[in-house]
Amino acid sequence: MKESLDDVKWELNQSLGFALGVASRRMSQLFGQRLKEYGISPEQWSVLHLIAGQEGLIQKEIAERSCKDKPTVTRILDVLEEKGLISRKPGEQDRRSFRLYPTGKGRELAQNTEPLERGVNRELADSLGEEAYDALLARLKEIIRFADALLEKEQGVKE
Repeated sequence: MKESLDDVKWELNQSLGFALGVASRRMSQLFGQRLKEYGISPEQWSVLHLIAGQEGLIQKEIAERSCKDKPTVTRILDVLEEKGLISRKPGEQDRRSFRLYPTGKGRELAQNTEPLERGVNRELADSLGEEAYDALLARLKEIIRFADALLEKEQGVKE
């Protein structure tokens, strides 16, 4: 049986980062369960969704938009290519960078599974109610902006 957030030691139970991490993992697990029949993980799906939504992105852009590091994105792209869901084409200006495109199979998979992702989000949002969901999302965006500003400030100090 999985532990709930209430079962963990007090210090972690009071940690915003820990609670957000648990919530994120649970959402990902739920989405992953629904994706099983398609043979793709939530991480792979998010990258495929980005590529299908804007064809011709380069790896760096995907890493930035998905908030994943380059080695993780490289690994995901390799798997998506092996599954025949994306193709890489050399960049026109820089032959070292590749532009990424969904294959027909990849585009179809992204389209067929998008309702699953929306469904998970809708179900969990509905559990809060519209007003609470909107307030939570607004506060999380504030936290992200503030954390980004702190990171930028601290990274600037170290450089």
